[in-house]
Amino acid sequence: MYNGGMAGLTFWSPNVNVFRDPRWGRGQETPGEDPVVAGKYAARYVRGLQGNDGLRLKVAACCKHYTAYDLDNWNGVDRYHFNARVSKQDLEDTYDVPFKSCVVEGKVASVMCSYNQVNGKPTCADPSLLKNTIRGEWGLNGYIVSDCDSVGVLFDTQHYTTTPEEAAAATIRAGLDLDCGPFLAIHTENAVRGALLQEEEVNMALANTITVQMRLGMFDGEPSAHPFGNLGPGHVCTPAHQELALQAARQGIVLLQNRGRTLPLSRSFQTVAVIGPNSDVTVTMIGNYAGVACGYTSPLQGIRRYAKTVHLPGCTDVLCNGNQQFNAAEVAARHADATILVMGLDQSIEAEFVDRKGLLLPGHQQELVSRVARASRGPTILVLMSGGPIDVSFAKNDPRIGAILWAGYPGQAGGAAIADVLFGATNPGGKLPMTWYPQSYLAKVPMTNMGMRADPSGGYPGRTYRFYKGPVVFPFGHGMSYTSFAHSLVRAPDQVSVPLCKSPCLAKHYKREQRHQGLARKLRDARFRSSH
Repeated sequence: MYNGGMAGLTFWSPNVNVFRDPRWGRGQETPGEDPVVAGKYAARYVRGLQGNDGLRLKVAACCKHYTAYDLDNWNGVDRYHFNARVSKQDLEDTYDVPFKSCVVEGKVASVMCSYNQVNGKPTCADPSLLKNTIRGEWGLNGYIVSDCDSVGVLFDTQHYTTTPEEAAAATIRAGLDLDCGPFLAIHTENAVRGALLQEEEVNMALANTITVQMRLGMFDGEPSAHPFGNLGPGHVCTPAHQELALQAARQGIVLLQNRGRTLPLSRSFQTVAVIGPNSDVTVTMIGNYAGVACGYTSPLQGIRRYAKTVHLPGCTDVLCNGNQQFNAAEVAARHADATILVMGLDQSIEAEFVDRKGLLLPGHQQELVSRVARASRGPTILVLMSGGPIDVSFAKNDPRIGAILWAGYPGQAGGAAIADVLFGATNPGGKLPMTWYPQSYLAKVPMTNMGMRADPSGGYPGRTYRFYKGPVVFPFGHGMSYTSFAHSLVRAPDQVSVPLCKSPCLAKHYKREQRHQGLARKLRDARFRSSH
């Protein structure tokens, strides 16, 4: 697309923030709540974009948003004003883990600092985070960029500095190389003239950005001279790429429940009722921050490949503000061999700058599901489309709902993938990347509390499967299959020997003790303690 004049070579992706709070509108962009999983995902995502040549880049990736950024707009607090108070321990073993993996393992070309403050300092003006950690400790070979207008935000909104020149100087001296926005272009020269910033510091920031442009081949002449110069728009949307989109959607679908082996559905069914506000959507399936799809297969279109369908949306949209269409949906379910309800969320409920108010299905969706399940003549299946978790305890506990699938936002081929799973052409194998909490969890956990670990004294239950041990709707890592698995040891040893006395730590202990009297007695005591 770049060679065809329709795109750049710099992509500010992936978003690797830990999905800390189930209400976060941008959680859909992330790999989930586990820092190690997010780190592995980040490194592989980056290598996939940038290629395997350590010097030359196919495209330049960017890991964002550094760091402790996972609140957009909640209860009167927005990302422009939020000061994330984070313990050193949580920063080290949770929030920074994916970013370190991005830089150290993925060799990413760029890292983006976030809008929020961390412990009173804007991330884009904190040398400890930028210059010392990202570039110094982790060894970034690339540039650090602000989130769009972040430098303006720390001056205009957070009032972190007295003058705009001080803001420009503070960010560049902290290690910022590029501003997404006009702020540095307007105020940096005066910062240099006012002796707030050295010209050499500006030159270093320019060198970091221009070096990445060089690695991208932007100074190599005509694209035809570049190793990727033969690629053009005609290489996009090939059959192989569209098949890959379908495979990705299939692998991402999670079978949450399958009561009495309701799924897969029999292909002998004559008529299937397809109901719900997400039953015939297209753009909804690609979530946010997506390119132009090659084409769409909606859930309804996918199901039509397997059976004759009767389609009723039930609600005008996912907000489902009325139940006027519910009677017709019940009639359809009553006369069908099976009923598939495709419910959930879209970008009007969860998105950038739109954090969720609760975890339940919006509007009258729950009523629609329960009424249709009660009326359905055949098996009823609930398919959920969303980026974040939903409390569907009512459906989990309803014996008339045979199976529950979560499809996420499954992409352009999502409808085909959903149908393939429903009718057994694909065996589901996806696992939940985040805990599905009950709605009651939210009352104990304000989004502004960044602590990961539980605090029983204050009634704070902790976050994510690592620290929260309370009730869940579905746990992190949950995902069923049409296959039954059994694990057993084919042969187990009769005894296991662990020679503790030969461990390196004890060897050092012995060597140190040789300087003192009573060597034999102390060695004897050490061996005795080790054996016990």
